[in-house]
Amino acid sequence: MVQDLHALHMDKHTGPSLARKMSHSAAASKNKVKGSQGQFPLTQNVTVVEGGTAILTCRVDQNDNTSLQWSNPAQQTLYFDDKKALRDNRIELVRASWHELSISVSDVSLSDEGQYTCSLFTMPVKTSKAYLTVLGVPEKPQISGFSSPVMEGDLMQLTCKTSGSKPAADIRWFKNDKEIKDTPSVKIIPSTPFPQEGQPLILTCESKGKPLPEPVLWTKDGGELPDPDRMVVSGRELNILFLNKTDNGTYRCEATNTIGQSSAEYVLIVHDPNALAGQTGPDHALIGGIVAVVVFVTLCSIFLLGRYLARHKGTYLTNEAKGAEDAPDADTAIINAEGSQVNAEEKKEYFI
Repeated sequence: MVQDLHALHMDKHTGPSLARKMSHSAAASKNKVKGSQGQFPLTQNVTVVEGGTAILTCRVDQNDNTSLQWSNPAQQTLYFDDKKALRDNRIELVRASWHELSISVSDVSLSDEGQYTCSLFTMPVKTSKAYLTVLGVPEKPQISGFSSPVMEGDLMQLTCKTSGSKPAADIRWFKNDKEIKDTPSVKIIPSTPFPQEGQPLILTCESKGKPLPEPVLWTKDGGELPDPDRMVVSGRELNILFLNKTDNGTYRCEATNTIGQSSAEYVLIVHDPNALAGQTGPDHALIGGIVAVVVFVTLCSIFLLGRYLARHKGTYLTNEAKGAEDAPDADTAIINAEGSQVNAEEKKEYFI
């Protein structure tokens, strides 16, 4: 803003040409600042096998002739643009331009693993990280413990070892080119599905394998059993006496044989017996409501039946009284009474 006003002031005294030059200069300065704000270095993580070659690449989509730099995990500069800064014959320049700086690291070792940094020297400096992962190749496995000849019935223990692997090697045994898969299998069986406070609990570590695994090892939350007086290990069983809420946690049993090791976990949640009974017990309010409905329906039925009987009983007595004069019994009296009513109606109709 100040530069623009200054340019207009100069235009009045020195002419339009100088004013235009200063105005263009100010605009270029603004564009350069704006462009630098949009510049960001881009990198990617790299994984390479030990002894191989790693390529580290840093790219910038927008760059106004700003320098790029690669540095190692120890923050030592490897390359600044196309200039080598660290004397290491394994590190070479692959490509250097305003938009990219790529370098190679040959004969990579495990010590080269770490986080490398690409820096773009704007104001302020912008950086991007790239992690170099080096995979270690395991050495040829060696089997020890073999002796010849071996007598039938004797115990022979073989050990397979290898080193230099990263990550740790997956060791498998084969017999006549067929993999041996009889490693231990383990699972935990609780004595009850709903452990309750104040009650005992037995956890059984069921293990299978050939040869049969040795006695198991019990732990709680990654450590030793906290209360040996209440938590008693007997063979493959863990007996917990008088459960309480402090027993909540993850219990783990491990079984081992000469081939391998396996484990299983059980998450113990001790329930409050009162809350459990409230959740599973009958709904007394519902039962009471059903009983009340049944009683109401029964009383209504009795009432209606009573009214029906009372009404018919009155009709019976009235008809009997009307026809009792010439009737030898009650039935005849009712019939006579009904007949009298019909005759009366006929007579009445006749007289009209």
